[in-house]
Amino acid sequence: MKYNEIDERKKAFIFELDNVIYPEKDYLFQVYYLFASFLEYTELFDAKVMTDLMVATYHAEGKDRVFDKVKEKFNVEEKYRLNFHHLMHTVKLPLKLLIYQQVLDLLQEIVVDRKKIFIVTNGNPVLQLNKIRQTEWRGLEQYLTCYFAEETKPMPEPDVIHLLMQEHGLERRDLVMIGQSEESKLCAEAVGIDYYNITEIL
Repeated sequence: MKYNEIDERKKAFIFELDNVIYPEKDYLFQVYYLFASFLEYTELFDAKVMTDLMVATYHAEGKDRVFDKVKEKFNVEEKYRLNFHHLMHTVKLPLKLLIYQQVLDLLQEIVVDRKKIFIVTNGNPVLQLNKIRQTEWRGLEQYLTCYFAEETKPMPEPDVIHLLMQEHGLERRDLVMIGQSEESKLCAEAVGIDYYNITEIL
């Protein structure tokens, strides 16, 4: 799907963050590497073996199982869970997060057409803001307005979209939402706005 295929009467575009603007694994895998390096320094574990396990666990069982798997396999003390979560929320990444090229092209066209861009994301606001700050926006950051759904009610509850519409004087017919999760799709349906899955763009 190209920008010129979207209804030209739309005034604003809402994007989810993870796996829509950039691949979430690009953030997570850098955190895994840094955490493994920290444990190699403090506890003399093999950082490469640990990083490989964390990445494999992410692929096989999901991100929520990563620390538990490390704890089981390496007998890592529970106290390090706090370090892991702190690093996840506050990390300064070695490499900036790169936007999907097709999404970058779309964002640039939206800006040229003088339409609004919103990032609406579920998840911990501190963590999500850290990701946003470390994304390579190529100058687009000045055109973004971000909403953290946790500060109202997480999607699929529509509260965050209603707030956005109220604060920016927008109607349902003005909006397009581009997402990846079932929560964002259900949220768009609840509000009654057009929705595209990111796979239609990538």
